[in-house]
Amino acid sequence: MHWAVVAAAVLIAAFAGGCAAEGVMTAGVPSPSAPPVVTPSAVSLSAPGVMAAGAPSPSAPGTVTPSAVPSGGLRPPAPRPPAPPRASAPRISAPRLTRTLDRFLTRYGGRTAVAARDLTTARTYHYHRDLQLPTASASKINILMALLLTSPWRRLARWTRDDAERMIRFSDNAAADRLYERIGLEAGLARADHEFGLRHTYAPAGRCVDLYCWGITQTTASDQVRLIGALAGKRSPLPEQDRERVLRLMANVTPEQRWGISAAACEGGRGPLESQVSLKNGWLRHVANGRWAVVSVGLIREPGHEYAVAVLTEDSLSMGTGVARVEGVVKRILAAFRGRRGCATAGGQAVLSTSR
Repeated sequence: MHWAVVAAAVLIAAFAGGCAAEGVMTAGVPSPSAPPVVTPSAVSLSAPGVMAAGAPSPSAPGTVTPSAVPSGGLRPPAPRPPAPPRASAPRISAPRLTRTLDRFLTRYGGRTAVAARDLTTARTYHYHRDLQLPTASASKINILMALLLTSPWRRLARWTRDDAERMIRFSDNAAADRLYERIGLEAGLARADHEFGLRHTYAPAGRCVDLYCWGITQTTASDQVRLIGALAGKRSPLPEQDRERVLRLMANVTPEQRWGISAAACEGGRGPLESQVSLKNGWLRHVANGRWAVVSVGLIREPGHEYAVAVLTEDSLSMGTGVARVEGVVKRILAAFRGRRGCATAGGQAVLSTSR
């Protein structure tokens, strides 16, 4: 068997503070001018969404790989939440929010990168803006968007559409492998990333044979938020019909995988006043040290606001710890963006989601 040389990027950046909000930046991890250095000896990752040999399988969340897409299709797309009367958005204090995250993350250690942008008001916040971490299965959004650059959804073959649905809704790795081959592997992903304006995202060269090379793609949280912005905004290489298709698939992920940024969603309001969440999560375990990379990327829509959010973490002791870390971060980020109004809606006081 011909084995492709798949290498995980060696991340050597120290865990240094950095943030930006509303155009203000502080010093962080230096931005690389070239793709990360990779060495064959560094290959020590299990497949994204698949436990390494001997690793205990977490009770939730987990990977679901169905033999066929369930009948009934997707829920119809929810209408965008109506905008409330115009009100000034709260100002984000980048130093204060950074101190809040620093205090929270002290208990976990490891590395964390965050980016969030209110697409309605353009308020933006970065935490370790230039730090590159693995995408794990979050890269499946990128793969599908790259595919749709080559052909609109309506022209894709039925089996290709089925693979796309399995890949996003159930995090099916085999389906991702097939679509990654179809877009042209890392070269095709690089072309798409250029179209979408991603400048710090690199996939290792080679075909996916043993390790799932798309899963050890290195990216920044800022690039992931830019990608989500290309799904939600009109200034995108993709037509609206295809963008909404991707967001609808992300809104219909299997319940076992609805953790992550959804923890910051508001629920309990009246009908469309609740948050509407489209997300894709990723998780992988480093075989060398047993530590976990846990990632959550997506869009939270609510009245008057659309939040593109990406939280990337690495070196958690367990998957559950990584999930708690991601969710704790995103709750604090959205609290800062919402300000005193919190989850208040025109229909009453909604509550922060506690579901995963």
